[in-house]
Amino acid sequence: MSEEKIQNTLPQQQPEEQEIDLIELAQKVWAERKLVFKWCGIAAVIGIIVAFSIPREYTTNVTLAPESGGKSGSGSMGALAAMAGINIGGSSGEDALSPELYPDIVSSTPFLTELFDVQVEDIKGKRKTTLYTYLDEHQRSPWWSYIISAPFRVLGWGLSLFKDDDEEVEGDGALNPFMLTRDEAAIAGALEKRISVSVDKKTGVTTIAVTMQDALISAALTDTVMVKLQNYITDYRTNKARHDLAFTEKLYKEAEEEYFSIQQKYAEYVDGNQGVTRQSILTERERLQNEMALAYNVYNQVAQQLQMAKVKVQEITPVYTVVQPATVPLRPAKPNKIMILIGFVFLAGVASVGWILFVKDLVKGWKKEKK
Repeated sequence: MSEEKIQNTLPQQQPEEQEIDLIELAQKVWAERKLVFKWCGIAAVIGIIVAFSIPREYTTNVTLAPESGGKSGSGSMGALAAMAGINIGGSSGEDALSPELYPDIVSSTPFLTELFDVQVEDIKGKRKTTLYTYLDEHQRSPWWSYIISAPFRVLGWGLSLFKDDDEEVEGDGALNPFMLTRDEAAIAGALEKRISVSVDKKTGVTTIAVTMQDALISAALTDTVMVKLQNYITDYRTNKARHDLAFTEKLYKEAEEEYFSIQQKYAEYVDGNQGVTRQSILTERERLQNEMALAYNVYNQVAQQLQMAKVKVQEITPVYTVVQPATVPLRPAKPNKIMILIGFVFLAGVASVGWILFVKDLVKGWKKEKK
């Protein structure tokens, strides 16, 4: 029974001991408060230097609303097509390209390489060049990136001395998305990281964001990406309908030429045989008249099909509603100087407290043991 009483009294003493320990730790830190303030002050200076060394980057957002309603052949268009014996209610595969694939389309190599030749101009009007040249030659980096990359540059230069010239594969100057050079692949990778596309699965709203080191270039490139994405989707969804339209136009021209040719033959034959009552002449005239009527019927039907093909292309062409257009951003999105400063000061405070409470005593004990 005495042992149980002793064990029951132990837990009641632990909170008091912990409270005393915390007070002692707080007093220990307060006694070394000058060291904490010193470390935090140095960290604040370093944080300010780091924050102002990182280049500014501007982000432009564009929001596209989904189409309202489906593309079907119902209504007046469907009735008109039904009268001509044509069905325009087919989907033509337009639903195969869902909005969830938009990010993959924008990040694809053909789409990115099409942006290389886009003309860009900075907000100050000092640089007017292609997007490829801008990303390759006019990108600012923090000063420590040059220090970090210096050994790798020297190593690469040293290795290049031992390589044969035949091993280097040079392009012919023309861009080939199938076989990019190292520089082109690097620029495409950097551009892919700067363009983001997100799609809300519930509402279908598509948001395109482009981040660049210049505000005007960011807005202009965002608008270009939006237009190219719209054109890509439109071309994909209307591909079959446009091929059908081209084929129908070809048939229409052939039917028109055939009808005009037979019509001309009939007119010449009638003009040359006026007043003739011979049965053979009348039979030939009737035959030409029947051919002309048949050619006219074919010509008329193909003309109707041509109009319906044009209607079909218009029906399945997607319509985009730009909810938020591209505008030049007024404030940089990166870097967040306040958060960088707070982060450095916080880490310095934690490090200084850890030094005071743990590391400092260990170092002192190690020095005493060594002596």
